[in-house]
Parts: sequence; C-alpha cells; structure tokens
Amino acid sequence: MPEMDRPAVKDRLLRYVQIDTQSDPLSPTQPSTEKQKDLSRLLVKELLDMGIGDAHLDEYGYVYATIPATSTRKVPVICFCSHVDTAPDCSGTGVQPIVHTAYTGAPIVLPQDPSQVITIEEHPYLKEKIGDDIITASGTTLLGADDKAGVAIIMELAAYLVANPQLLHGEIKILFTPDEEIGRGVDKVNLKKLGADIAYTLDAGELGSLEDENFSADGMTVYFHGIAAHPGSAKGKLINAIKLAGEFVASLPKEKLAPELTEGREGFVHPVRITGSAELAQVDFIIRDFDTQKLGEHEFLLQHLADEIVLKYPGSRTTYEVKEQYRNMKEVLQHHPQVTALAEQAMLNCGVQPRKFPIRGGTDGARLSFMGLPCPNLFTGEMSLHSKQEYVSVQDMEKSLAVLVELVQLWEKNAAE
Repeated sequence: MPEMDRPAVKDRLLRYVQIDTQSDPLSPTQPSTEKQKDLSRLLVKELLDMGIGDAHLDEYGYVYATIPATSTRKVPVICFCSHVDTAPDCSGTGVQPIVHTAYTGAPIVLPQDPSQVITIEEHPYLKEKIGDDIITASGTTLLGADDKAGVAIIMELAAYLVANPQLLHGEIKILFTPDEEIGRGVDKVNLKKLGADIAYTLDAGELGSLEDENFSADGMTVYFHGIAAHPGSAKGKLINAIKLAGEFVASLPKEKLAPELTEGREGFVHPVRITGSAELAQVDFIIRDFDTQKLGEHEFLLQHLADEIVLKYPGSRTTYEVKEQYRNMKEVLQHHPQVTALAEQAMLNCGVQPRKFPIRGGTDGARLSFMGLPCPNLFTGEMSLHSKQEYVSVQDMEKSLAVLVELVQLWEKNAAE
C-alpha cells in the first residue's frame, strides 16, 4: 500500500483519549452520559472536514458516515464500528497519555502513581512489543485505548481512502457507538439508515486477533423477600433479607464457575451488585458461557442455591429475573464464512499472522450479528483493558490500519462485475 503519514493514527488517539467519555450503567438515558457526545461531535467535525458530507451525530449518540464507492462492482457494503465510551471500572477523567518511544522491555513506572508499574512479567504480550512505541496513561486513570484505538484507526482509514480515490473499494459505512461498555452499544442503532451488509468491529487486542466467537450472556437478578420488624421487638419475627442475600453469596461454588477460577471456554456466574434492605434484597449476576444452552444450567444452579437458603427461614421467599444480554456470534458467522476468511487473508497479505481467540466477553459485533449484520472483531493493539495499566502499541494500530485498507480492496476484488 502507498506510504502513510506515520504519526497520524498515534496523534488521533492522543487527542481522543483526553476527552472523558465514561459511560454509566446506573443512568437510564441514551447515551448514558452526555459527555460521550463531546468526542462524537469532534469525530463528526473531522469527518466533515475530510469531505464526508453525510457524517452526523444522532440524538442517541451514534455517529454515522459514508465513504462513497470507488468501484463499479457490486461490492457488499462494509461497516467499520468502534465505541466511544470508556469503562466505568476506572476513572477516565483527566487522562494524560504518555508515549514511551522505542520500548526497551524495562518496567514502565507511571509517574502520577509510581505504584502503578507495567512489567513484562505481568504483561507477557509486551515481550513482543520491544522496540515499539507504547502509549500509556499517567497512573491515575485508564488510557481509553479501549476503544479509542479502534476509533482512531477507523478515522485514519476514512482519511486515507478519501485522499487515495485510486484505491478500488465498495461503499463503506462508519458507525461509532456509545455505551458499549455497559451493554447498550447497539440498543438504538438504526440499521436501515446504516445500510450495511456486513460489519467489522475494531475492539480486539493483540496483533492479529480475529475474534468470531464470544460468550453468550444473560443478566440475572435474585430477589430475597424477608420480613421486616422493629429491631427492638423483632425476636421471632424479623427475617433480614440482607442476611439471606449474604448467606446466598457465601454458598456460591468455591472451586468453579467464578471468573477468577476460569479461563478459555469455561463459563461462570458472577455477582456484580448487592442492594436492598431488611425486607427486600437483590443480588445481580452476569452469567457467561460459550455454549448458550449452559446458561440455563447456571441459572438453575443459582435458583436452587437461593431456594435452599429460604427453606431454612419460613416466611421468607425468593424470586428471579433473567434478561438476555447477547449471544455467541459464532452461531451467525458460521453461516457467513467469507466475512472471516477475507479478514484472515487481509492480515496475511499485510504480514500479520491471524490469531483466533474466543472472546471471554462481548462486543457490539455480537449483537449486530444477531440483528442481521455479520460482524467479527479485529485487533487494535489495546491491552490491559479497564485499568490504570492499560496500554497500546502504536505499531499495532498502524498494522490494523494497513489490514483495513487491504480488506476493503479484497472485498472489491472478490465482488461480482
């Protein structure tokens, strides 16, 4: 591919991460935080400045834009998608990115909190990145490369294609979403307006990552109904729902089915929040497994454990709610093999060895796939996500950009006349 301006992707990321876009799982609005639109408005301006005239931000926080086709072939319309929000797990306010040029392999001490040290021992992938330029935050916030690295790569793809109309490709759609980190990334997306046939999210980590398989996911809430009474005269009357919930959590499996005990394709149940009072308490869970059928088994286990607790306290009871969150994209993508195959070929053509990992999580692509838009997930270089030790390799981002340029041309070459 023609020579690109090397600093471009890096400089975009350095600008974007300084804008606070943290989403809020407790907010009922869409987007969950208005500040996400601060970055989205900037992206629209930059797209318009490139000459992409239909770029716009809608009321729900989605950015839509179209790069016109340069080919007369019947090329499927490709959408590239990333999310603008950062995770609620770690502060995204006042991010101060630092570029560690030509990383040597030595520990990276983050200056605003020297207790935050990024080492090869704790982050083995860094062994492959010696010599690369590594971007981190300063020690008190996350970096936000998840997923502003993806945003920067897609934005630079747009700039590159607009500047090089001799490259043949079909129509390309750009979609930037809010609230991915809280599971609402595509709740209000308008697929008819988007008008794409296939999609790729840019939200994976290691160089060469090509993710076409992810957890299936449910959310489950277990309610404990106790009996309230004045504590001064509660003997023989009070059944404290908070204590029931605590006893229930203590009864969860100790040697399996927990995130801290599982890896690979092993599923888990994970309590994420306990709230309530003496009369009513609730425990919120996320339930995960690559085998969708096993979600029901995990939920039955939680019901059984809760029922055993309340049987010991006559007059108390328990109820349950289960909400589907997303499903394994493999169930869809296996029927669209070309979507993954061409991404693999694009990587190989760019000298990148594909790495296919099952995602122990979810992406917007999982839900988009089940909404009729087959959508695997491609690498950006973002690593150690949702933490103060988050980092990204500039060279990984540049390789990702090269792969996208190759990918759109491969789709054009494989299209009908």
